Amino acid sequence: MQTPSYGCTNFSPQHPGTRNRRTLYVCGTDEYGTATETQALKEGITPKELCDKYYKLHRETYTWFDIGFDHFGRTSTPHQTEICQEVYLNLKDHGLLEKQTKEQTYCESCGKFLADRFVEGTCPHCGYDDARGDQCDSCSRTLDPTELINPRCLIDRSHKVTTRATSHMFVKLDTIQPRFEEWIKKSWKEGKWSPNAVMNGDGEIIDARVRGGLRPSPLTRDLTWGVPVPVRPGEPSDGMEKKVLCESVYPRQTYACLINGPSAPSQHLDVWFDAPFGYPSITAAYTPEWKRWWFNHQNVRLFQFMGKDNVYFHTVFWPSILLEYLQYESGKFSKSRNVGVFGPGARETGVPPSVWRYYLLSTRPETSDSIFSWNDFITANNSVLLNNFGNFVNRVLKFIQAKFDGVLPDAHDAVGPYPIVDPQDPDHLDPTFVPEVNQLLAEYVDAMESVKLRLSLHIVMQISNRGNQYLQRSGLGNALLTNNPKGCAQVVSRAVNLIYALSALVHPFMPGTSRDILEQINAPARTVPLVLSNDILAGHKLGVPAHLFTKIDEKKAEEWRARFGGDSAKAAPATAKPDAKAAGKKKAAAAAKKAPVEKVDEGPKSEEVIALEAEVKAQGEVVRKLKEALKGPDSEGKPSKGDLDIAVAELLRLKSSLLEAHKPTEVAA
Repeated sequence: MQTPSYGCTNFSPQHPGTRNRRTLYVCGTDEYGTATETQALKEGITPKELCDKYYKLHRETYTWFDIGFDHFGRTSTPHQTEICQEVYLNLKDHGLLEKQTKEQTYCESCGKFLADRFVEGTCPHCGYDDARGDQCDSCSRTLDPTELINPRCLIDRSHKVTTRATSHMFVKLDTIQPRFEEWIKKSWKEGKWSPNAVMNGDGEIIDARVRGGLRPSPLTRDLTWGVPVPVRPGEPSDGMEKKVLCESVYPRQTYACLINGPSAPSQHLDVWFDAPFGYPSITAAYTPEWKRWWFNHQNVRLFQFMGKDNVYFHTVFWPSILLEYLQYESGKFSKSRNVGVFGPGARETGVPPSVWRYYLLSTRPETSDSIFSWNDFITANNSVLLNNFGNFVNRVLKFIQAKFDGVLPDAHDAVGPYPIVDPQDPDHLDPTFVPEVNQLLAEYVDAMESVKLRLSLHIVMQISNRGNQYLQRSGLGNALLTNNPKGCAQVVSRAVNLIYALSALVHPFMPGTSRDILEQINAPARTVPLVLSNDILAGHKLGVPAHLFTKIDEKKAEEWRARFGGDSAKAAPATAKPDAKAAGKKKAAAAAKKAPVEKVDEGPKSEEVIALEAEVKAQGEVVRKLKEALKGPDSEGKPSKGDLDIAVAELLRLKSSLLEAHKPTEVAA
C-alpha cells in the first residue's frame, strides 16, 4: 500500500475553515486488490490483518504530519460493497456492460492469474526493462500485461509466466464518450482544473487514448480479496461467480475534500471501478447524511489529490484536480526500489512536520513535474523559513519583550483596518507598507480560491518578506525607540498585527507553525483578513517569544541522500547542488545578479509565473538597496552582511522557482 505526497492534501479543509466555510475532509486506505493479497502471503498473515496493520501506520503518520481528517476510513466496509454493487447493476441495467473473453497473464508456479501490477517486463514502446504490467514509468504509456516483452512474475521472477483465457465484464466507454467529452470540457472550465496529461491549458482534450476513441474497459478481476461481483437472484451470472470488482482505478490512498496462500482463482470488481467510490463510501461511514455532500452539486465543490499516474483514470472516470509527480533527485519516488523519503522516514529525520509541509507544497508540481532535492530542502528551511518568515516573527516579538516587557505599546491607531496614508506623510514610517500588504492579501485569497497552492504559499512568504522590509525601512531599534517613540510603537503594533494575519495565512500549509505563532502572541485563531487591521490592541500581553525554526546542518544532505536514495545512491551518489553559503557570500551575490531566467515561448504566462516575476524583480531591488546601504556610514538602522546574505539566498530561490514554473507541461503521447 503506497502513500502519495502528503503536502497538498491538507490545504483545502484548512483554507475554507479560515474563511468560515463548512468543509468535510475524508481520506482512507485502499485495501482491496492483488497488492494486498500478495503482501499478506509474503508476511504469512491474512489480507485483513495486513490492512489493519497498515491502516494504523497511515493514521499515525498523518497525525504526525499535522494532517487532520474529519474521517480517516477504509474501503473494506459494507458501505463500499453496497455502493459499488449498486452502481455496477445500474450500468448493467442501462446496457453499458459487455462480456469479453481475453488472454490474461498467468503464473504457472503460483497457480493464479497475475494482476497487471505484479507482472513486469520490457516496455514494447520505449524498451524500458522494468515496466509494470499496467504502466511504463519511463514513457508513461498505459499497458496491458500481455504486451510486455519477457514478462516476469514479481512474486518470484524465476516463475514461468504464460497466458490463459478468462472472461470479464467491460464497461462500454465508447458508448459513453460523447457525453463524457461534453461533461469534461464544461467541468474543466467551471472547476478551474490545471493542465494535465489529458487536458491542456486551453481546455482541449489532448490525450491520445481519448482522441483516438475510448475502448471498453474491464470492471472485474480474478481475485479473492475485494467487492464481489453482484448477481441478482434468478438472473444469469454471466460467468462472474467468484469474481471481484476491479482494482486499478485509483491511488493507494484516497483524499477528498468537499466544501459546504494461493487459493483457487476467483473474481471481484476491478478496483479502478471500486476505488473511486471509496470517496462517498468513506463519507457514508462518517455520516448518514452523506448524500447531502455527494448529490448536491450546486452547493458543494469537490477537491481531490492524486499522483500523476492516476490522472488519466480520474479525469475520465472521476472529477479530479491534478497533482503531478514529485520526482526524487534524478528520478521518481519508488517504494519498491527504496528511492525517496516516505511518511515514517520523514519523521525519522528529526525535521519538524511544518518544514516538510512547506517544502513539499512550495515545490508542488501543478503544471509540470518537480524534483525533490535535499539541498533545496535544507535551503528552504534555512533561507526561507528561518531567515525570512521566522526571523520576522522572532525579531518583532523579542523586541517587544525586551523594550516593552512583552506588552504591546499604544500606537494611537483606531480599531479596524489601517488607513491608507499619503506616501509623502512624514508622520508614517514606510507609508506604502499597508497598501502593499493589502494588495498581497487580495492576491493570496484569489490564489487560494483558484486552488493555486504553490502560488499562495509564495505570496505568504512575500508578505513576511514585506514585513522584514518594513522593519528595515523603519529602522526598528534603540535609536528609533529613543528618538521617535510614537513611530516605534506604530511599527511594532503593525508588525504584530501582520504576524497575527500571517498565523491565518500560513495555517492551511503549516498548522503547527500557526499554532506556535498564536501561542507566542497570546491570541485566538482568526479568519483570513482581507486587509491589514488593528486587531491586537495596545496593552495586550504577548506570550514568550521563541524561534519557530532551527537551522539544518548542510552536511545532512549527503547523509539523507545516501539513506533514502536506494541502491543507486550507494553506487553513484547524486551531485549536490551548491548553495549560497557553500559558494561564498561574494560568489552567491554575483550568482544572484547574473543568474539567467530562461524564456520559453509557451503562450500566455500563468498567474504563478507573473507573480514570481514580480517577486524576482522586487527581491532584486531589495538586494540592490542593501548593497548600497552597506556602503554607507555606520548607523543604528544600517543592515548587516547577514541581511544581505538572506536577501541573496531568497533571490536565488525565487529565480529557481521561476525557472521551474517556466517549464512546459509534460503531455502523454
